Amino acid sequence: MKLFKNILDGVKPHFVEGGKLEKYYPVYDGFATFLFTPGHTTHGGSHVRDAIDLKRTMVTVIFAMVPALLFGMWNAGNLHYGALGLADTMTFWDKFLWGAIKVLPMVVVSYGVGLGVEFIFCIIKKHQIQEGFLVSGMLIPLIMPIDIPLWMLAISVIFAVVIGKEVFGGTGMNILNPALTARAFAFFAYPTYMSGDKVWINTSTAEGQTVVDGFSGATVLGQYATGGEVTYTTSEMFLGFIPGSIGETSTLAVLIGAAILLYTGIGSWRIMLSGVIGATAMSLIFNTFASYASADQEAFMSLLPHEQMIMGGFAFGLVFMATDPVSAAQTNRGKWIYGFLVGFFAIAIRVFNPAYPEGIMLAILFMNVMAPLIDHYVIQANINKRKKRLATVKAA
Repeated sequence: MKLFKNILDGVKPHFVEGGKLEKYYPVYDGFATFLFTPGHTTHGGSHVRDAIDLKRTMVTVIFAMVPALLFGMWNAGNLHYGALGLADTMTFWDKFLWGAIKVLPMVVVSYGVGLGVEFIFCIIKKHQIQEGFLVSGMLIPLIMPIDIPLWMLAISVIFAVVIGKEVFGGTGMNILNPALTARAFAFFAYPTYMSGDKVWINTSTAEGQTVVDGFSGATVLGQYATGGEVTYTTSEMFLGFIPGSIGETSTLAVLIGAAILLYTGIGSWRIMLSGVIGATAMSLIFNTFASYASADQEAFMSLLPHEQMIMGGFAFGLVFMATDPVSAAQTNRGKWIYGFLVGFFAIAIRVFNPAYPEGIMLAILFMNVMAPLIDHYVIQANINKRKKRLATVKAA
């Protein structure tokens, strides 16, 4: 690391005030503070003195997503070769390598385009590079299908950074989660590449092999939503051997990430726990009234709470996106309400809307909008309670 430190110190005079690359100082500062803890501190206003800064916090979240990323690479290759009838003839590393070749370009495009837009805005607005996209740049590929074209991914990233974040003032000011903003844009702008049975498993090969007879690329949620036969077991759904977005299929990998976030104190256990409670409540309501539903919906409504929570992107969304400290509720009581409604609405949307069986994205985006209102009423209730207490003391 001393080598990088010497290089950065050597080129720094070109970027500081008076240097020929002065206007690009935010770019230099971004790389310097990413590699090394910044030496500058806050000079005014209330602030917390801590050994960890925002970049280190973001990097911890990225580490928490690594299990889902690595499993997503292997699963993409496993499903690909499985569709061609070659799964049993390929080794673990064959499958992982194929998935890595497909997934890593998506990660590179996401970071390259997103950080490029960030650099442009920081140069124009003359402020330091904001760290928020360090996490969003990894989240966006993980919530996309394996077959989405890279140019669509790039446009979605641009939309998320510009419309989802920069128009509100940048990191810390955005109302909506940027990664979910990218997915929502891709879903409504390019629906044929974001839904259906053909986008979750890549079946193309250079050798021209064809898929096996009876192959279906439908996700578990898609099978339940259409009333079709469900071909995956509970253990397969929990471990993640199912079609879906790259990083969302394995609940086990997501739980490992959740443990890292909770151990480091970065993720909100209140939001995660209340989200599980909300999903359980909605699932039990559906269980109660399942016998009154149509034949197609009865099986979906009869699913037990834990079965609902290991399908689709529920676990991934609850752990990595509902807990976003910027777009989520800020007060402790507000986090309980916010998380409960995220889980409650996620299950409600996926069951009530067979055309779009995955509801976690819309549930989180909706609650992102509602989070400030929740915090407002929580704070106002606390103020009113204190006023009543004061009035009681004065009367006594």
